[in-house]
Amino acid sequence: QVQLAESGGGLVQAGGSLRLSCAASGFTLEYYGIGWFRQLPGKEREGVSYINNWDGSTQYSDSVKGRFTISKENGKKTVDLQMNSLKPEDTAVYYCARASLQLDASNWSARWRYDYWGQGTQVTVSS
Repeated sequence: QVQLAESGGGLVQAGGSLRLSCAASGFTLEYYGIGWFRQLPGKEREGVSYINNWDGSTQYSDSVKGRFTISKENGKKTVDLQMNSLKPEDTAVYYCARASLQLDASNWSARWRYDYWGQGTQVTVSS
């Protein structure tokens, strides 16, 4: 069955880096876009980044643009999120999700457009 599993979270000091990985199984990764989201306690899950499966185009939220980089390795069946210059406000549970259809800059962050989600990985950035 379709499964997504995040890894790579942890505790890091402000200014540091982490690399999250999303391992996909049960489907052909080349056929689907993948998004990364994050959620703080008591807040809605928000889109962080997205990578399109057809042309490899990427999208980022304004809060992470220039600091985070999403990449996809179809052969390894993983989608990674490289996070640099981390800030305390980046602290959250990070989730990867499979897009149910082609997305673009206008709609990639809409949660309802994703059909499968991972369990999440905690990222904590200390000041």
